[in-house]
Amino acid sequence: MAQDGLLEALHETATAVRTALEGLENWGPAGRRPGQYHSDLAADEAALPVLDRAGVGVLSEESGLHHPERTILVALDPVDGSTNAARRLPWFATSMCALDGNGPLAAVVVNQATGERFEAVRGGGARLDGRPLSPSRCSTLGTSVLGISGWPGRHLGWRQMRSLGAVALDMCAVAAGRLDGYVDCSNDAHGPWDYLGGLLVCLEAGAVVSDARGRDLVARAHEDRRTPVAAGTPELLRALTRSRWEGHTTAPRSRPEASERKTS
Repeated sequence: MAQDGLLEALHETATAVRTALEGLENWGPAGRRPGQYHSDLAADEAALPVLDRAGVGVLSEESGLHHPERTILVALDPVDGSTNAARRLPWFATSMCALDGNGPLAAVVVNQATGERFEAVRGGGARLDGRPLSPSRCSTLGTSVLGISGWPGRHLGWRQMRSLGAVALDMCAVAAGRLDGYVDCSNDAHGPWDYLGGLLVCLEAGAVVSDARGRDLVARAHEDRRTPVAAGTPELLRALTRSRWEGHTTAPRSRPEASERKTS
């Protein structure tokens, strides 16, 4: 499938999710598993048929792996930030990243509360509602405004921080220069559907991304978990990753390196 057709299918999927959410009456917990809401289930049900018609496989947070034999696999988080959604905090998204044999190929992350649409294609740049994105050039931790996930347990050296509650949108905010960096302070709490869309948007905008433990972030199994860190500059990424590990007794397996355009 051509990149343009793939992007169109991802945008169509996000629109189908928005329509499903607009008609949803119960946004509360679904009761099937901890942390799952009715919005997650309604969004997944709306997204899967659109992606199936597009001829791609799907790795969904909510319903697992579909059509793994297909050449392209879409990592799908139907509602990233579903607690925000349930409480009507306007920071939740549908996040999708299409993977081929070479890694992330195309991504769409849509803030379903505001309608803002982030998109990226490998080698083709990143855009917000059609406008090119570029990250901040902040290179020092002491002057940075960071997004965080999880509780760091101490001040990491930022100037200011925000805990916004939707990883994909947090990473897209780094790509757009709204945040200087993002750090996951939990340990291996996020699946591929959480961060891969934001990862490609970041990389194509010119930001840098790594796993805090130095592992490949391109993962394709439902049980896979990673600890993403993103920044507008390599200098800030290194400082942020170092600060995250200071005082921890469990060191990273290898020295984290910033991802560049090649992500697999």
